[in-house]
Amino acid sequence: MTETPTPAPSRSRAKQSPATLGVKRFLFHLVLIAAAMVMIYPLLWMLSASLKPLDEIFADPGLIPSSWEWGNYADGWNALPHPFEKYIWNSMVIVAGSILGNLVSCSMAAYAFARLKFPMRGMLFAIMLGTIMLPIHVVIIPQYILFNNLGWVDTFWPLIVPKLLATDAFFIFLMVQFIRGLPKELDEAASIDGCGYWGTYLRVIMPLCMPALATTAIFTFIWTWNDFYSQLIYLRDVDLQTVPLALRLFMDSTGTTNWGALFAMSIVALGPIFGFFLAGQRYLVRGIATTGIK
Repeated sequence: MTETPTPAPSRSRAKQSPATLGVKRFLFHLVLIAAAMVMIYPLLWMLSASLKPLDEIFADPGLIPSSWEWGNYADGWNALPHPFEKYIWNSMVIVAGSILGNLVSCSMAAYAFARLKFPMRGMLFAIMLGTIMLPIHVVIIPQYILFNNLGWVDTFWPLIVPKLLATDAFFIFLMVQFIRGLPKELDEAASIDGCGYWGTYLRVIMPLCMPALATTAIFTFIWTWNDFYSQLIYLRDVDLQTVPLALRLFMDSTGTTNWGALFAMSIVALGPIFGFFLAGQRYLVRGIATTGIK
């Protein structure tokens, strides 16, 4: 019996030398660094502009200022009717209420859709998903009429209360997908131990949903902190205005703008976003990855 000769491995499958792999890895990282520099160039330019004199911001396209104007930060901090910390505090209040509302209400709605059986569950879930396609401009007028009749215009309530009613369908869908990936045997074991629906929700489901909850918190923080349209509609009093509205105040009706102070406070406004994102980055990546594969 003759043995069939083993074909020689093709050149494409041959093991590449360490030098070749090193060159490919170097080129790959070089491309990534170049793409990253293109993406962060606007941020670097804004940081550079916040440290330039006013007459040099648009005259010199370079990133290194010829003279460092640190006074832009002090001018911007005190240029508005209130110190800039007032607007940061207002934004923090709205963000904290929005995060708390989304975490509580969206997790409860997601648990109901993922685990409980009730009439018309499928249709209600489909309607909930359909609300994702509705732009805010469609519902802003009836919402404004409702909140105006309640006397909530010029308060924080129109920006916080809807979050307590599970109005963000995206986060409900995110948590539903995550909870569906958890073994149902955990619910059965909790039921045997005497836990009802609330006990299972609080003691079993929520501790396991930390990645999804962190993802919800991070996206809620970023979207609420950067929200300009809704806050412009409901907040008229300068004492209640937030960071996005405060940045708009640097541009007056005459067209004159203190660009150095504006860019300086824009850099300050980015600080909480970067801090919150870096603090929860690990949970964010885990939450998105596990939600996508469940």
